[in-house]
Amino acid sequence: MRKIYVAGHRGMVGGAILRRLKDRQAAGEALELLTRTHSELDLTDQAAVRAFMQVERPDVVILAAAKVGGIHANNTYPADFIYKNLMIECNVIHQAFDAGVKHLLQLGSSCIYPRAVPQPMREDALLTGILEPTNEPYAVAKIAGIKLCESYNRQHGVDYRSVMPTNLYGPGDNFHPENSHVLPALIRRFHEAQRDGVDEVVIWGTGKPRREFLHVEDMAEASLFLLDLPRDVYEANTQPMLSHINVGCGEDVSIAELAALVAKTIGFTGRITQDASKPDGTLRKLMDVSRLADMGWRAGVSLEDGVRETYAWFLDQADTDIRAK
Repeated sequence: MRKIYVAGHRGMVGGAILRRLKDRQAAGEALELLTRTHSELDLTDQAAVRAFMQVERPDVVILAAAKVGGIHANNTYPADFIYKNLMIECNVIHQAFDAGVKHLLQLGSSCIYPRAVPQPMREDALLTGILEPTNEPYAVAKIAGIKLCESYNRQHGVDYRSVMPTNLYGPGDNFHPENSHVLPALIRRFHEAQRDGVDEVVIWGTGKPRREFLHVEDMAEASLFLLDLPRDVYEANTQPMLSHINVGCGEDVSIAELAALVAKTIGFTGRITQDASKPDGTLRKLMDVSRLADMGWRAGVSLEDGVRETYAWFLDQADTDIRAK
């Protein structure tokens, strides 16, 4: 029986991965699934993480835990983003190794790539230029996580892999009015405008930046697909110090197009205007997913279907004071 620890199981991605693992368990696969809430295990606490790993000694660790947020949150709390993410990665990766864990999957972010990088972004663009200033601290932490995994692989012969997803969305997302990412922020903003009879919604920036969006269930599927790949297959498609894999759908839309899609899904028929005084961030972020496609995986959820499902989840799960007055 394989014992798998999912760090960050209450987050959007960790929760989706855990659901898929539970489906495998229900289908008869011999799995023991480990989870801990933040109150049960603070991953920034080295001693606590060490004690947990030494007692439980999982066979596999999936590191989906991180401090995440949108442009506003990254600009407001840069010290929190770099410190907490570095501590989580260092503690989980090193203590997993010290407890004998041979297989680990770490989830990163597309923000690891330079601001001015050829599109779509290939894995070998890493560390070739200056990062986007609005999320540099978070990106530096995520790059460090990749290099931690690669360094433990080289020195100790373990099999620690890193996956870099594009912008993710779906059930379980964060819809906070200030600290959420762009797609859930738009869903909430258009929902509240529709609910309150407001005839205009203002979106941040010019609306020109283009972004790629991947449904969280696709991300969970891709993560387990890559985790399960035989080591020789994974290593045949990577390099020892360039071992991360991009995960995305390979298509992007402008923020203006995304806003129009969200408005259509919600039924908002008012004006959509742009506040150009707000930051745009990187003008384009599209992943080159050819390496993943060559390994045999492609995304399956369309953006239109995914936004519709995510809005339905929001209506079903969000707090009453968000859904309606």
